[in-house]
Amino acid sequence: MEKLTCECNIVHHEVVSQAKADMLNTIELSAISGIFKILGDPTRMKLVWALNNREMCVCDLAATLDMTKSAISHQLKTMKELSVVKSRREGKNIFYSLDDQHITEIIKLAKIHTGHAHGDHQIDQA
Repeated sequence: MEKLTCECNIVHHEVVSQAKADMLNTIELSAISGIFKILGDPTRMKLVWALNNREMCVCDLAATLDMTKSAISHQLKTMKELSVVKSRREGKNIFYSLDDQHITEIIKLAKIHTGHAHGDHQIDQA
């Protein structure tokens, strides 16, 4: 097995300085980590996938994922707080959709990467 640590003690100060200068600030790191935390949960990922390219109400999402409306609503609240989903009211119905195209792009890239990591280069587009 390949050893994954350096066998020397040389610090490349210019590279370290550039990496520190390029580092995200605490607020950015927290926001980005939050999005990946949302997408890292299989249930929420199913919700995101179901909402990809369509609007759905809680009842439709519950039927699609074989979950209770309460469980779906709980997940959607968390996702809305991080601007992953948005909602709009139409009469008594509230419809949910992805907040913007960026989430779809992240999913597409992750799906492509997953196929690449497993040697499958023929991945369907999300």
